[in-house]
Amino acid sequence: MASHAAAAERTANVLTTPRTYWVSETAGTLDIPGSPSLERQRRIWWLADHMRAYAGVREVVPGMNNLTVELDPAAPALESLLQLLLAAWDKSDAIGWSSRQIDIPVRYGGTAGCDLDEVARHTGLSVADIVRLHSSAEYTVYFLGFQPGFAYLGGMDPRLTTPRRQQPRPAVPAGSVAIGGQQTGVYPQVSPGGWQLIGHTSLRLFNSALDSPSLMLPGDTVRFLNLGDAP
Repeated sequence: MASHAAAAERTANVLTTPRTYWVSETAGTLDIPGSPSLERQRRIWWLADHMRAYAGVREVVPGMNNLTVELDPAAPALESLLQLLLAAWDKSDAIGWSSRQIDIPVRYGGTAGCDLDEVARHTGLSVADIVRLHSSAEYTVYFLGFQPGFAYLGGMDPRLTTPRRQQPRPAVPAGSVAIGGQQTGVYPQVSPGGWQLIGHTSLRLFNSALDSPSLMLPGDTVRFLNLGDAP
């Protein structure tokens, strides 16, 4: 029994031990195996801010369970970047992270929310229940991806889980509020997309002319404010 317990512990340690690797000659990634969690993401966001303070840092990109840092080729810390990432992860602090509150006004249904009935059919919920559940939750921006300003939000009620469309649309309007699997999000720009469209916001989510072009950033807390049915 003891040997089995020791083997299980070794396996668990392997599955959760941070890994580092180079993704280019000047960029390294810290990867944390295991299931995503809010506490783990908060540590990654803290680490992102920490690494931005190093001289020679060109870009810091937090992802889901990972962080990538790119340095200038002449940066003195280039050779020791992977060791720096591991050491910083060991002292990263989830408790010290504070988030901003972002409110997104949404009109549900209508032409812009044309998949609302499909979500109702798949989940067995009424349209009213879908809107209530979606607009009453508090979400967290886990990371940005897919396109500039697109925030992957955690915290959606699992009862709303709906698969992506089998046939993606060639052009989803900017501001479309959508559900894709276990997540929800908002398309900041016109783009192809296969998520189920349930509503629309007139809020501008990405503006390249600003110093901080994305309205939502990793770690932000997001709420959807129900403005009623779309005309």
